[in-house]
Parts: sequence; C-alpha cells; structure tokens
Amino acid sequence: MHSPLLIIWTANIINAKRLAKVKTIFACTSCGATSPKWIGKCPHCGEWNTYIEEVLSKDTATEAKDKAWKGEPATSSNRPVALPDIKAGETQRLVTPDGELNRVLGGGIVPGSLVLIGGQPGIGKSTLLLQLALELPVTILYVSGEESDEQIKMRADRLGGQASNCYILAETNTNKLLKHAQNLKPDLIIIDSIQTLSSPHIESMPGSVSQVRECAGELQRFAKEQHIPIFIIGHITKEGSIAGPKLLEHIVDAVLQFEGDRNYTYRILRTIKNRFGSTDELGIYEMQADGLREVSNPSELLLSQKDEDLSGSAIAATIEGMRPMLIETQALVSTSVYSSPQRSATGFDLRRLNMLLAVLEKRVGLPFAQNDVFLNLAGGIRVDDPAMDLSIVSALISSLEDVAIPTDVCFAGEVGLSGEIRAVNRVEQRIQEANRLGFKEIYISKYNTKGVDPGRYDIELKVVSKLQELYFSLFK
Repeated sequence: MHSPLLIIWTANIINAKRLAKVKTIFACTSCGATSPKWIGKCPHCGEWNTYIEEVLSKDTATEAKDKAWKGEPATSSNRPVALPDIKAGETQRLVTPDGELNRVLGGGIVPGSLVLIGGQPGIGKSTLLLQLALELPVTILYVSGEESDEQIKMRADRLGGQASNCYILAETNTNKLLKHAQNLKPDLIIIDSIQTLSSPHIESMPGSVSQVRECAGELQRFAKEQHIPIFIIGHITKEGSIAGPKLLEHIVDAVLQFEGDRNYTYRILRTIKNRFGSTDELGIYEMQADGLREVSNPSELLLSQKDEDLSGSAIAATIEGMRPMLIETQALVSTSVYSSPQRSATGFDLRRLNMLLAVLEKRVGLPFAQNDVFLNLAGGIRVDDPAMDLSIVSALISSLEDVAIPTDVCFAGEVGLSGEIRAVNRVEQRIQEANRLGFKEIYISKYNTKGVDPGRYDIELKVVSKLQELYFSLFK
C-alpha cells in the first residue's frame, strides 16, 4: 500500500517528464551554425566571438506528437488536390512606376510574395523602397524598426513625396505590426529591417539567428494567407552575404542585391533568386540629391567622354540580363619598383585578371611579369560577363605598348587558356548596341559568325580566332 505522498510525488515526476524540456544552444550570428557549447572561432565561417546563447524548447511527450496526426481525419479546407484539378489563373502583378524594379522582379510585384533586399549600409535600400512607397497609388504600410516617424518624414520630404496612402509604423514587435497590418489591409508592406524585428515567442535578442528565422516565418505565413506582398530589407555581413541564417534566403520568394561603389553615383539592383522570373536581370539607378533615378540607357553613361585617344582604354560590348551595355575598361601597366609586382582590379575578378595576364605572357610573349597592372571598369560597376576578356586584354596591351585604341572600336569575346578567342552568347544584340551608338568596328570570335549577316549592320565585323591575330591587327 503506497502512501498518498508517494503517489503525488510519482505523479509530479511523470508530469515533469512530459513537460517541455528547455535547453540552450549557441548559434553563430554570422552564418547560423550551431554548437552545444560556446566556442571562440566559428569553424564554418571563420569569424571570432560570434556565438551567442539561444533558448530552445523541445517537447518530448510522444503522446502529444501522436495526437497531432493519429486522431480524427483532417477537417481543414486545405486538402491534397490532384495536379490536373488545379486551376491556374493568370497572376495579376502589381506594376510599379519603377521600370527597373519591374524588370528585376520579372514584370511587377506578385501578390503574396516575400522579397528580400540586401546591400551595404548607406547604399540606398531604404531610399529605394521609400521612393517606391511614395510613388505607388495603393495603400502601403512602411514598418521601420531603425528610424522614428519624424526621421522617415524628413527623408520623404527630401525625396519630394507627400503620399497620403503611405502609412508609417515604428514597431519591432511582430505580433503588434501584424495586427496593425490586419486592420489596415494594405496592398504592400515594407519591413525595414528584418534584423530589428523580434517575436515574443522567442527568448533571444533581435537580430539573432532564431529571431530572424521566426520573424521571417511569421511574415511568410501572413503574406501567403492574406495575399499581401512584403518587401524585407536585410543587413549584410562584411563578406557581402545577407546576415542571419541561410534559411532566410530559402524562405523568401525573391532575393535582390543592391550594390555599387559609394564613391560613384551608379547603383545596380541584381536578382540572386526569383521564383516568378529570371535571375539574369538587373536594374541600374543613379543616386541624386532627390533620390534614385532610373538609368534607361546605361551605355551612354558608362562611356567616358574624352577629346583625344588615350592608351590603356578599350570598350567592351557586354550583356547583363537581357540588356546589352557598352562599358569602358581602363588598364595601366607600369614598371614595378618591388620584387613582387602589384595586381589590382576594380569591378572585375582579380583571379580572372591574373589568368589573362598569364595567357598574354605565355601565348603572345608580352612581359607582364615585371610590371604592375591596374584595371578599372568605368562607372564603378561590377560585371562578370566572360565577353569582357577581349576588351581587357586589348586595354592591357594598349597600355603596355602605349598605343591608343581608336574610340570607335569595341570588343566582345572570351579568351581561353590556349590563347583562342571563344564565342560568346547573344552576339547579335551586342553588335546592334554598338551599331546604335555609332561604333565603326567590333572585334568578335570567328566562331560567332555563324548565322550573323554582316550586311544588316553599318558596323564592320573584325573576326579573330587567336590573341596573336588581335595583337597584329591592332598594334602592328
């Protein structure tokens, strides 16, 4: 016969085991990696002192888990549907007055979508979205966790907007801001920024891995259920990746990167991920005193105006997304005063530059090993198009030989390790853009001539197959 105290004590132990066990983990605020104990250096991203403690609740009661799916049949209206029975309607996108943003998003804003915009501090992320909120003729809720209402009002006055349909909310609690959004029923929500939000369901600091993950999940559920698109501004790390867990980029429907050199006026909006459009598009803006201005014809702006021919300059016919652009590449080759020559590239991959220098040294016999080499793309933009190779090697040889390339000549071709000039995609668009801007000659690979009719253009097509042919054609 057991005593009543023993029975009560046993029951308390059983109930305690069924209750949620609370445990803590340590998560890296830079990459999101977790560890059961604190460590100084993250083994995944290599950052120091980025691990912080987070509280996790884990329900170990198997009975509660079984009841979630072993009970009565589901009564929810959301049931499995056969694929042929699904009626796909035409999605009505919200077309914005910003043509560059429409291009990047694939034609406009999709209802219920979640869009993440990242970029360096001060690059213009908040300006871009506030300018969008002031120009759109729909109801917009602008949620700011970094600025007060008065500060946003001052920035809106500088942008020259007085939209009565734009509502400002300075709030960081997700429960409160979603309640306001539920009552207001806006057509678009802007969050500035995800790292300042905090959910009351998570016991950790704003900006931590668990808070960013939970807040993004709540915003995603709200966007899908209410069919309201949400723009989220995200901070980035010093390496350039978006801060927080990688899960954040997987949750959202589109990831946009706003980049540019702060010493220049041009800004580029790139698509990193897009579930509703192409990931090859980009938008170009010019930062002015009254906000961002769309650049509809970047070729004319990215070509410098000079009165005389100068050595070390060549024009590249590139393709960014669906848009052809002509960009000036500038190179400087000078005698090195150190035992190890310097290599510097602005707007271009430094490893690719070293490869091109090695090809010129090996295949053409030019002495670049004893010279300092500096490369710059005019306008402060970054381009990864392989067709830039031909203009870069031309600029390098021009600077080395101190022979100027005519200003009415441009280049489009990829350089291989054997010194061959390889074909590039969509060469006809490059030729048309160069022809439209008044260029007289364009150097392309001979493997790009198939299907191209030279009689259609006023520009002369210079066909080369190896770097030696380019060298003797331009400089000998």
